[in-house]
Amino acid sequence: MTRRLGQTLAVAAHLAALGLCGPLVLAGLVSLVAVGVAGLFAAGFGVLLLALAAMSFWWLAWFEESRVAGLLGLDIPERPMPRSTRTDWVRVPHTLWVQVTDRANLRSLLHLVIVSLLGLVTLTMLNVAVTGATYAVVTAVGPGDGVFLAPWFGIESGRIAAVGIGVGATLLGLAAVYVLTLVHRSISPQLLVPSREAELTRRVESATQRRHEAMRAAEVERTRIERDLHDGVQPRLVSVGMTLGMARAKLASDPEAAAALIDEAHTSTKAAITELRQLARGIHPAVLADRGLDAALSALAARSHIPVHLDVRLSSRCTPETEAAMYFAVAESLTNAAKHSQAASARVTILERPGNMIWARIEDDGQGGARRLPGGGIDGVANRVAAAGGTFSLTSPPGGPTTIEVSLPCAS
Repeated sequence: MTRRLGQTLAVAAHLAALGLCGPLVLAGLVSLVAVGVAGLFAAGFGVLLLALAAMSFWWLAWFEESRVAGLLGLDIPERPMPRSTRTDWVRVPHTLWVQVTDRANLRSLLHLVIVSLLGLVTLTMLNVAVTGATYAVVTAVGPGDGVFLAPWFGIESGRIAAVGIGVGATLLGLAAVYVLTLVHRSISPQLLVPSREAELTRRVESATQRRHEAMRAAEVERTRIERDLHDGVQPRLVSVGMTLGMARAKLASDPEAAAALIDEAHTSTKAAITELRQLARGIHPAVLADRGLDAALSALAARSHIPVHLDVRLSSRCTPETEAAMYFAVAESLTNAAKHSQAASARVTILERPGNMIWARIEDDGQGGARRLPGGGIDGVANRVAAAGGTFSLTSPPGGPTTIEVSLPCAS
């Protein structure tokens, strides 16, 4: 009972506060959009205001969802900011457009509008209750037998009737406020809590998308392994076989030449073993499983053809799938920087983020112009990250620099 009363009072206080602040916030948002549209041609001034208005959709949605979840104890899952999946120059404006068209953001904004209107009515009813209580008290303790019942009736009446009207107005105002709190508690789950069907649909769509990305990532990885074997190890092993055949043919007639050929085959065999080890290390290095992501990336940076500044700040280990996906993303990004961007150096930063996430930024000072092409290395990174439940973004304007950002759930 006490808990229910406390929550009712808290909801009433929230409604009163939103009645004061909500209209101001919404009016500010509308003004931001109107001034932004009017100033589109004022040297980009309007573009900045419209971008701020678009981001306000997300900020207001986050505030409303957090407020209601804490106030009513509703299970409203935390949503990351919706972002564009594009990797070209349109990514930033498209991300702003996504904020405006995201359904969850729009529902939260609609909720804010409704509860702000409820807040205005709440303030009115509280005013009625306070006025009625004040009138009843003043009438009960004031002098004289006759009382002028302004501002409701404009007639004279006895003291008891006047006090009754004041008490009635107080009870009416409080009852109306209580009904408004019930309305708030009724509409909030409908607008902010995802329905069971919608949540299941979202999970199915997410699982389908991740399965598709995993299949694409596996196909890209298989193609890379086939290419490395076909272009590197296979010709070397064929050469070893031919050299050994020549050595066997010369073994009886020219032992010294045969010995030289055997030495050559031995050298080629060791080179083939080294290439196979490098190929296996690119798939999943042993140090990653034994000592974790920091040690594996340190070894990767030491083998890089360009200097790499590595900054890894992780307090604990993540799941093997997450560590493998992050290692692959960094390794492929550094390989692209060394082979294609003509970079002189690179920087890798890996940090922990709220929500049990790890975030990485891979930057190089190369010539830029990197693009995500189907079947390419960057496409393989993006697919593998998406399959692990993470996000990937690429920024690579002509002239550089190239920046890749990866976020993955740690789930340690």
